[in-house]
Amino acid sequence: MFDIRKGSNGEILLSGRFDAAHVERVRDELKFVSRSCTVDFKELDYISSAGMGVLLGTQKRLADSGHSLKLINLNRHIREIFRIAGFDNVFSIE
Repeated sequence: MFDIRKGSNGEILLSGRFDAAHVERVRDELKFVSRSCTVDFKELDYISSAGMGVLLGTQKRLADSGHSLKLINLNRHIREIFRIAGFDNVFSIE
């Protein structure tokens, strides 16, 4: 099960398992993000390489206009995957 929704402070909340089956849904949501934004992984258990690609594409698009995604509350496993992939050099991760 996977869900994406907006939090009360405008942050994007991800929960469940973000895999290839959910890429289009997330891409459709993130295409409306035009300013710097926080993505909260607190309730996210898993992210596939396809999911990581959606976030990377959004980051690149935002960077072209001086904005970025900040990723917060990554679990230990997801944080390690992002580190290995070099995403800790692309995203602000807290």
